[in-house]
Amino acid sequence: MSSVSPIQIPSRLPLLLTHEGVLLPGSTMRTSVDSARNLQLVRSRLLKGTSLQSTILGVIPNTPDPSSDAQDLPPLHRIGTAALAVQVVGSNWPKPHYTLLITGLCRFQIVQVLKEKPYPVAEVEQLDRLEDLPSTCKTREGLELSEQFYKYAVQLVEMLDMSVPAVAKLRRLLDSLPREALPDILTSIIRTSNKEKLQILDAVSLEERFKMTIPLLVRQIEGLKLLQKTRKPKQDDDKRVIAIRPLRRITHIPGALEDEAEDEDNDDIVMLEKKIRTSNMPEQALKVCVKEIKRLKKMPQSMPEYALTRNYLELMVELPWNKSTTDRLDIRAARILLDNDHYAMEKLKKRVLEYLAVRQLKNNLKGPILCFVGPPGVGKTSVGRSVAKTLGREFHRIALGGVCDQSDIRGHRRTYVGSMPGRIINGLKTVGVNNPVFLLDEVDKLGKSLQGDPAAALLEVLDPEQNHNFTDHYLNVAFDLSQVLFIATANTTATIPPALLDRMEIIQVPGYTQEEKIEIAHRHLIPKQLEQHGLTPQQIQIPQVTTLDIITRYTREAGVRSLDRKFGAICRAVAVKVAEGQHKEAKLDRSEVTEGEGCREHMLEDEKPESLNDTADLALPPEMPILIDFHALKDILGPPMYEMEVSERLSQPGVAIGLAWTPLGGEIMFVEASRMDGEGQLTLTGQLGDVMKESAHLAISWLRSNAKKYHLTNASGSFDLLDNTDIHLHFPAGAVTKDGPSAGVTIVTCLASLFSGRLVRSDVAMTGEITLRGLVLPVGGIKDKVLAAHRAGLKQIIIPQRNEKDLEEIPGNVRRDLSFVPAGCLDEVLNAAFDGGFTVKTRPGGLLNSKL
Repeated sequence: MSSVSPIQIPSRLPLLLTHEGVLLPGSTMRTSVDSARNLQLVRSRLLKGTSLQSTILGVIPNTPDPSSDAQDLPPLHRIGTAALAVQVVGSNWPKPHYTLLITGLCRFQIVQVLKEKPYPVAEVEQLDRLEDLPSTCKTREGLELSEQFYKYAVQLVEMLDMSVPAVAKLRRLLDSLPREALPDILTSIIRTSNKEKLQILDAVSLEERFKMTIPLLVRQIEGLKLLQKTRKPKQDDDKRVIAIRPLRRITHIPGALEDEAEDEDNDDIVMLEKKIRTSNMPEQALKVCVKEIKRLKKMPQSMPEYALTRNYLELMVELPWNKSTTDRLDIRAARILLDNDHYAMEKLKKRVLEYLAVRQLKNNLKGPILCFVGPPGVGKTSVGRSVAKTLGREFHRIALGGVCDQSDIRGHRRTYVGSMPGRIINGLKTVGVNNPVFLLDEVDKLGKSLQGDPAAALLEVLDPEQNHNFTDHYLNVAFDLSQVLFIATANTTATIPPALLDRMEIIQVPGYTQEEKIEIAHRHLIPKQLEQHGLTPQQIQIPQVTTLDIITRYTREAGVRSLDRKFGAICRAVAVKVAEGQHKEAKLDRSEVTEGEGCREHMLEDEKPESLNDTADLALPPEMPILIDFHALKDILGPPMYEMEVSERLSQPGVAIGLAWTPLGGEIMFVEASRMDGEGQLTLTGQLGDVMKESAHLAISWLRSNAKKYHLTNASGSFDLLDNTDIHLHFPAGAVTKDGPSAGVTIVTCLASLFSGRLVRSDVAMTGEITLRGLVLPVGGIKDKVLAAHRAGLKQIIIPQRNEKDLEEIPGNVRRDLSFVPAGCLDEVLNAAFDGGFTVKTRPGGLLNSKL
């Protein structure tokens, strides 16, 4: 045994009262300091002291909680441990406290408490000194106890896995440390209670200390033997499972909670490697996975990168690199399926059938990039699902509304915490095939932020020339998206970046006509609502006339969502009536049974059968369906929301009807004008954009230049229309922002009506851009505008002459109900907008009045 120098502690020590454990000489412990006495001790001695003596404390195990700041000092344990404060860590949250790392030096006994405040200080006597064993344990019994203790200590350590560095270090400590120091050190390592440690602390005699520690070692050894017997025989790592606490000054000793998880994890890695080999992934991806699996085998499980790498490899295995579904290429069956699922939408169905036909001729056709543009509620999303059903492919919807981070598309790089693949790769993992139908919903509502532009990230995804080599940031290897059929939906193309719009094939999905809505209602909406509300056609009937009333008087939309909600409200009201009727019928059935029994007793007594007519009177009439007519609509849905107010609003000069296009479909728009005495100012209200304001200035300028031609005068009879006259133009629905050039002809007609004093025809609507020379230029959205006029009950529409070609898209029944006036100049517009035409007058003595 090597000799060590004795440790001499001061005769006076500040006392640190602990309740978290028992500190033994030679061991290390962390303790929390939060009581007033202990906080004052740390601040006065440890934080301000500079000498080594100031960092030596007397640690007294205290059974009561020291956090209770009692005025009197609690009873102190007689024996404590002199300790060296190795580290002090402080914090102010949630309240001021310190954490001390202390190492035990030797035992001491309190002789006398010198002071109690602000922290206790006592005169102490050192009890043991680190000297050679022969001088402290000279008896034969003491030597035998020492050898016996050493034998059990070596046996315990050798039951552990010596390949663990902490175990090997512990084995070296058994040979290098003095024998008298080992009982305290091993007692602090093995599983013992605070009561047992306190008994060891009180054992001042070394022989007594050996006697008390040996049973603890034997108990620990027997526990290890029992634990090893319960383990599987094939395991070679039994020595790793021990029931001791880790040494505070040793890096790590495996605890008793370690089990078979590591072996199971190794089996999982083997299975993962096998899956990688058989996954048929491309060579580049396989090379990356093999490299990562090799790193994973060498990596400790405790490393954070272990879980990240394993998740990455599991994703690579789950991706459908070469797994695909076979398309159903029967065009006739596809046409029937599309017609059954959706009414109308002929242009869209035609494009899908064209794709199927080309797929029959060429098997490796790249998936098209389609974009359905139309108002809400017309079935853009549902038709995408029907396309997948028609082709026999998997369907996955990706909602892009409000997405403002490019990582949603491309994924995060694996260097970030919580990284994950983008929605494209995640969707492929979900469907499990590499040729699904992806619906990119609301592509026009993508945002932009500091995290990048997701619309720019979609450029690679939606480019047929690039998406065969799409690289997600998380995967960092290329994935082929060329077989994916991408379908995007949008309400408008105005907010889609031009570069992204150029990569997609735009298919317009306009709103429905009234006839189409009636067909959709009776084919799809009403049966769906009846099924959802538990009703049958024998309980409720909604005639087509009632459906038309709902469409025209309770909804005004391009799609059918509001119409569907109205049918839902009707079904709920009918369900209440049906439920009440069944309750009354059940009560009546019970009363019939009672009356029938009494009647039968009466017949037996008098032996005179009654007439069958009495029984028939008691029977319920056959169940009749509830017919929904206009009166029932008014009771259920309330008064009509939309009345035909066109003729009422055009009952005075200065009002005209225009046609506007919105992302929600076409709308009719009233334009009102009034004049008053003033300084020649033009006032525009109604939340107008710059383009519409310019159209108003163009209109007033053209009318002023042609005032003599049409004999238009102001209130004073002057041909200068703005001479001492102010004009106010208002576009109702002031809360809605309006812009665009198509209101030009409507503004001209409205002002011409104001200055001429004539009424505009109440069944005429118009649209078109104007020039300063009076020409009418073409505009967009003709079909939606025409459908809006048809919904409003108008009969004549003035359109630019160059928009005549767009009338071919109008359904035949709508064209039959409307008359169209193509106009190339404003003269033709005014002539069609007024009854009898718009008269051109000349001065007296000139030509006679003529009519355009």
